[in-house]
Amino acid sequence: MEGFVDFTNRSQGRDQLFRATQYTCMLLSYLIENKADKKKLVMKLKQLESSMSSGRKMFRLGNMVHALVAARRTAELPEVVPRLCLTGSHLSRALYFVCDAVLWLRSVGLQPHIDRPKWHGWATKCYYCSLLMNLARDWYEISWRLEQAALEEKTKEKFFSQKHGEELNGVRSDGLRSLLRQLFQILKRNPPLLLDLMKNLCDLPGPLDTLGIYKTSPGVIGFCGLLSSLVGILTLASPHLKLKQ
Repeated sequence: MEGFVDFTNRSQGRDQLFRATQYTCMLLSYLIENKADKKKLVMKLKQLESSMSSGRKMFRLGNMVHALVAARRTAELPEVVPRLCLTGSHLSRALYFVCDAVLWLRSVGLQPHIDRPKWHGWATKCYYCSLLMNLARDWYEISWRLEQAALEEKTKEKFFSQKHGEELNGVRSDGLRSLLRQLFQILKRNPPLLLDLMKNLCDLPGPLDTLGIYKTSPGVIGFCGLLSSLVGILTLASPHLKLKQ
């Protein structure tokens, strides 16, 4: 079992490195594509981007199995919302890798009659669903911590009110400003939650653009994909920065 876990972790690590390279090439080619003297470099960057995208297919087995194992683990979580969100996310991600495998069979000519647009659309929808589930879990964690912060603040106000015999009128700040301040403090005190939220938000532009929900540029997709990959590499290198599941 330890060997299997090590195998899936290595697969994830290499996939993140390939992914970071892929999105770096996308971003760089977008930034210099309009320069006449950089056409050859743009072509090489796009070829490298395509190679990295194809190379990531090698890790689909490890990623798919990792998603299924993670789904089995999260299905046993005691809290309902995290259990549903995380299990749904991992299962959606596993389906995404299945669709990706089917597309790979077509790309190498083993199944040339596969409807690529249809399977690509299904893969993107599964990936998008996985991201939404992850973001729902992040919001649940944030909401829970906001509630705890609100209770602590009320307790403090009640304590000072009883101690001084007066209400602290005028001390409370604007509701939205107070909420934003609390949100900032929560994310500041919880780096794993901040990194997980950042990664999921950075992963959104790609599927949003592909599905036609919100069109954006390759530059934005490349930058966000690169940032997401760097966060993924960081959490793999430093497991204490990964949000517990």
